[in-house]
Amino acid sequence: MARPIAFLMAAVLLLPLAAETAEWGGIEPGVTTMGQVRQRYGPPAKETKTKVEGYDTVEWVYEGSRAPTGMMRVVVEFGLLLAGAYKAEVVRAFRLDPKRWMFGQNTIVDGWGVPDRSWAEDDNVFFFYRDGLLVTFEKDGQNVLSMYFALPARNQPASGSPPPASPPSPAGGAPPRR
Repeated sequence: MARPIAFLMAAVLLLPLAAETAEWGGIEPGVTTMGQVRQRYGPPAKETKTKVEGYDTVEWVYEGSRAPTGMMRVVVEFGLLLAGAYKAEVVRAFRLDPKRWMFGQNTIVDGWGVPDRSWAEDDNVFFFYRDGLLVTFEKDGQNVLSMYFALPARNQPASGSPPPASPPSPAGGAPPRR
């Protein structure tokens, strides 16, 4: 499950913002600011400051009672390089770890449409959307384990095998298996 997310992250700091980005709950990579996230969801349960490709970044984790309804955890990453200017307060990417059975395959297709690519790997099924969404399902392809939102993956082919990559480790690692 680790490999598919990294290809979205590999160029996130370097890609210019495309016209349409996948979003959820009022959070849109490349658009939403730290202040807007705090206004909508309050202070995070945990804040971590790190460096990504030499830039200071911040990661907010909402979990437990601070997580939005239906979520076990929401991880929001801030700090984005756009048009040659670094925007420390802008959402770079975020990940949802929904409670079991919160989202199924039909819900995902109803909300985001038919994926641009899908595949199975290592006991998981993946839906990839070029507008910046990667959905990880359990092996049966029905229960969503995580949803990763980033800037659109421009010029990605719609078919073929998934690109090789190794994932970032938001919030201390991959989402827990349920």
